[in-house]
Amino acid sequence: MPARTYPALSYELYPPRGDDAEESLWATIRRLEDTRPDFVSVTYGAAGSNRETALTLLRRLLTETALKPLAHLTCVGSSRAELTDVVERLIGGGVRGILALRGDAPDGVDPSEGDLQHAEDLVRLIRHIEAPRTAQLAAGRVSVGVAAYATRHPDSPSEEHDIDVLLAKQQAGADFAITQVFFQPADYARLLTRARRAGVTIPIIPGVMPLTSTRRVEKLGSLAGIEVDASLLARLEGARSDAERRRTGVAATVELARAALDHGAPGLHLYTFNEHAAALDVLDALGLERPPEAGTVASL
Repeated sequence: MPARTYPALSYELYPPRGDDAEESLWATIRRLEDTRPDFVSVTYGAAGSNRETALTLLRRLLTETALKPLAHLTCVGSSRAELTDVVERLIGGGVRGILALRGDAPDGVDPSEGDLQHAEDLVRLIRHIEAPRTAQLAAGRVSVGVAAYATRHPDSPSEEHDIDVLLAKQQAGADFAITQVFFQPADYARLLTRARRAGVTIPIIPGVMPLTSTRRVEKLGSLAGIEVDASLLARLEGARSDAERRRTGVAATVELARAALDHGAPGLHLYTFNEHAAALDVLDALGLERPPEAGTVASL
């Protein structure tokens, strides 16, 4: 009988900005650790603006928790030498997952000044650095993820172009993709259909944000160039209490996640904003099945 598979579960965290934020983040990490996620991703500032803080958080996750970190890495505005150094530090420090991103150039930086212009170039660089180290990695590989877009990327001429870019990242050596936020239940299904028809075979994990904050929903919708569901905003704004707003947002998030899982999504990636309450509410409502704890014997 083939081994039973379970939906993947992961969270996104970002490095803290100060002592109070760090204390709050670690309270969230401990709560999320209890759900036994497959990995947690750690964001990376534009052109490495918070590089050392991100590396410190990755180091602590590896040494102080049972969590497996996925390190974000952006290439725009950085030299090949800088990126090589970061990748070598990540692999040498025990990180075995990297999310390769183009990233946004910080203000005042010309994106064309960097040596690598696209995420697929960064994927190739990671594979090049990894190649002579397979013996140290027990003949294994670093798992390389990339971004996917359930709706058109704001800088892209078309959704078809987005799929071409995703296919190029797969051909460069990507193992899986995580989607940026989306707001309509059918968005993920359409992405998966387009991607598979084009020859994309890697797993595409839906990235879902708990839709409990009107301000956050509007801001991310604007950044991603996505029109937010007006009826959802109306329900959130019309809530008579914070508790009602949270219930409304969690229900909308669960609808998104269930639609993606029903369409064959391999798992779920939750954008937490370093807060655990809404993410845990979504998980409780979904009833996402998790594998047995380490040390237990799964039923045959």
